[in-house]
Amino acid sequence: MKRCAIALATAFLVAAMMPASRAQAPPGQPGQTNAPAGRGQGRGGRGGPAAPITVRAARVLDGRGGTLENGVIEVTGSKITGIDQRTGPVTYDLGANTILPGMIDVHVHLNWYFGPGGKYGERDVPAGYQMDAVIDNARKTLMAGFTTVQSLGWAGDKPLKAAIAEGVVPGPRLITSLAQIQPGSQTPDQLRDRVRQLKAQGADVVKLFASGSIRDGGKITVTQEQMDAACGEAKAQGLRTLVHAHGPDSIIVSVKAGCSQIEHGAYADDAAIKAMKDANVYFDPNIGLVLQNYIEHKDQYMGSGNFNADGFAFMEKAVPTMGPQFNKALKAGLRMPMGTDAVAGAHGQNAREAIARVQQGGQKPMDAIIGATSLGAESMNLGNEIGTLKTGYEADIVAVAGNPAQDITKLRDVIFVMKGGRVFSKK
Repeated sequence: MKRCAIALATAFLVAAMMPASRAQAPPGQPGQTNAPAGRGQGRGGRGGPAAPITVRAARVLDGRGGTLENGVIEVTGSKITGIDQRTGPVTYDLGANTILPGMIDVHVHLNWYFGPGGKYGERDVPAGYQMDAVIDNARKTLMAGFTTVQSLGWAGDKPLKAAIAEGVVPGPRLITSLAQIQPGSQTPDQLRDRVRQLKAQGADVVKLFASGSIRDGGKITVTQEQMDAACGEAKAQGLRTLVHAHGPDSIIVSVKAGCSQIEHGAYADDAAIKAMKDANVYFDPNIGLVLQNYIEHKDQYMGSGNFNADGFAFMEKAVPTMGPQFNKALKAGLRMPMGTDAVAGAHGQNAREAIARVQQGGQKPMDAIIGATSLGAESMNLGNEIGTLKTGYEADIVAVAGNPAQDITKLRDVIFVMKGGRVFSKK
């Protein structure tokens, strides 16, 4: 198993440095690992079936709005095998705190990091530095209580996903698009071919751009025919489509094309919100972390691409509008799983999005928790596996201090992390 770990780590490094079209998944062997401290513990050894683990807390939030007082969760192997109010000794007694499902972020970029000079977009960064930075981003995200993330746009996610699954790298379960499609001047047939290529390469989802960046005004960049082709082919291939779209026209074009989920939507108007509601698509507005993080790290981003004075002016102007925009979508009844668009500087702070949805967007704390758990799982077609504390589901379990259903800021005070039956953190 140690030899397998070395091979995985080496392959991850090589693959992450290669062009996207050449990235390969690292070799690996199925099975469980008795991981050392920091990589997770608690699923039993190699000699026989894993012994059950029990976790108790003052309250258990099931991720769907239900609460069980003085609840105990039993875990065997990687699955939840019981939820009750049994008395007596348990493996982990978390006292007056709260257990909830491992949280889910439906939009991250684990490959974004600040270079050795402290700036984003530095050139000629040593390969080892990049690997360490990405692994640290994954670790921070997991330790913040996020046991599953949807990473959008990097071929290196494929070997990273395998390394995490093998237990070599501590990190969240990865759902990945492997690339981002900028339709540009591509023909509908070319876009269909690109979707089929991504499917063959192992993509879980397709990420498309229908508008420019918010730093460029977020104007539409596609035609209806292009979106029809890309989203239609993705559906034919059994893949979901997530679309970067800021303005009303780019949102409406995407919704008409049958795309699955709209990202950002900073300038969505009443017509765009109605179109999303009528089509029953998911909407991930990213109101609480990504723009704030850019502004907080302005000096580190400034000068890279469109991170310039005009770009920051756009973002600074947009931040105060995000809460009211979210509230309008909330009142319209849109389904909004929690995504952050976490980039360099933001990894591990993912819960800020849920907090902003409550404090600036007017969402109820329990509904924000649902958005970060069961609704996120449902948006990825994983609602029968993760995002809910229920017998038979994956044992993705986190605990936070206090009661986040009363004080949403408690989501940032994570004291226990279990993913797939492995304990990664216990304060």
